[in-house]
Formats: sequence, C-alpha cells, structure tokens
Amino acid sequence: MAREAGWVTAHLLMYPLGLLTEPTAKVERGHTLGGLSPHQRGLAHYSVDAVATPILLVHGIVDNHTIFAPLERALRRRGFTDLPSFDYGVLTSDVRETAGRLATAVERLVAESGYEKVHVIGHSLGGLITRYYVQRMGGHERVHTAVTLGTPHQGTALARAGSVLPLVRQLRPDSDLIAELNQAAADCDTRFLAFYSDLDQLVLPSRNARIEHPDLRVRNVRVRGIGHMSLTNDGGIAFQIAAALAQLDGQADFDVHESSVASSLLD
Repeated sequence: MAREAGWVTAHLLMYPLGLLTEPTAKVERGHTLGGLSPHQRGLAHYSVDAVATPILLVHGIVDNHTIFAPLERALRRRGFTDLPSFDYGVLTSDVRETAGRLATAVERLVAESGYEKVHVIGHSLGGLITRYYVQRMGGHERVHTAVTLGTPHQGTALARAGSVLPLVRQLRPDSDLIAELNQAAADCDTRFLAFYSDLDQLVLPSRNARIEHPDLRVRNVRVRGIGHMSLTNDGGIAFQIAAALAQLDGQADFDVHESSVASSLLD
C-alpha cells in the first residue's frame, strides 16, 4: 500500500504533463540497427517484426498517457521502438463510443506504420475499451495481442456505488456492456494477456479482472501485492509483456490458462 501511495503521488505530479505533451508523437520507423542498445539489437536479430510492430497504449478512467511512463521506458529498454498512446479524454461517458474512436486511432497507426496488425496495452478502463473494440467491432483483424492491466472484464462491485454516472453503470457486473462482452466471439483470434492483482482496490472482487470467455485466446496472470495504479510500474509485469510481444503467431501458446508473476519495482 505504501508503494501504491508513492506511485499515485508521483503520477499526480506527472499528470499535468500529459495535458501539455503530444501522446502520439511520430517515431522513425524502420529496420536499421543503428543506435540500438544491446537489448534492442538482440530482439531485432530475433525478430525484426517484433521490434517494429507498434504498441498502442490506452490509459484508464480520468487519466492520460503519463500513467505508462515507467512501462514505456521498460519496453523501450527491451527493444521495442514504436509506442504511441491513445488519449480519449476525461469526459468519456460511453465505452462503445470510445472504442469507435480507438478503432480510428488504430487505423491511423496501421496506415502510418505499414503494419497490418498492432499490439494494444490497456490499463483499467482502457483494457475494457480495447476488448470491446477487438471483440465487438472487428478489431481482431487489426490487433495481434491485447494486454490488459487491472481491467474490470467482469465488472466491479465498486461501480454500484456510483451508478448514477452512465460510464460507471457500464462497469457494474450486471451491466448490458458486460453481458455483451460475454456473448460468442468465435471469429476473434486476437491474443489476450490479462493481469489481475490480489491488492486491486478498484476491481472488486479482484478475480473480475480475469477474462473468462470460452472463445478467446487468453492468458490470465495473477500478481501479488500490487495496487491498481502500480500495475504500470512493475518490473515483473513489464518482463512478461515484453516476452509475450516478442513472440508472434505460431511461437507461443495462448490457449486459456493461468499463471502468476513475482512483483519487482521498475528502476
């Protein structure tokens, strides 16, 4: 809890920067090894496509792209080079509408990068927006791997206390949005990597951050002792994400199963 409080305080100081900086700054895209670190060179030799495949970052409710600063830095150090963000604003009131805007952002990223599929990492509500786009709006044709961190895939009991707000109502376990996501999705081949924590203060019960769907390729990963906001600031999580994104189709088994990860602070 002390770690969570410390990271929340640091993030509150960083938050205003997210209002002033451009979240989708363009990067030089290409396959040259010039200027890359040893980590980046190793990944490039292993898979050029893994290095260059864009990773779109989607923040949670009442937040912005600065929440991903530690994770983005960790992924860059491990060799990934293209990590733009999708900032959807604090006034968002509907998951479906925001998923439509995410679809537009993904199409723009595909056009700019030349890659037909990208990866998406979503924290909290950002993961639910990503899943809705992938599962219900044909996003599986554009998203290779979707990573979610502390996302209320089965809703959260905490939403019952604030259900006067339209967006919060969608996060109730019995909402029509959650029911829609439980519908069949036989044509969805996107890989899902869902992290959930036993110390999540916002997803109650914490197991609701798991993806339980018979048609989806899912790896649910349990982490211990990490608060909701600190999920983007953990070294063990960053390592597992990097390992998964370094493996493209045919190189990793993403059938439904459960695993766990040890916590470690990112430096």
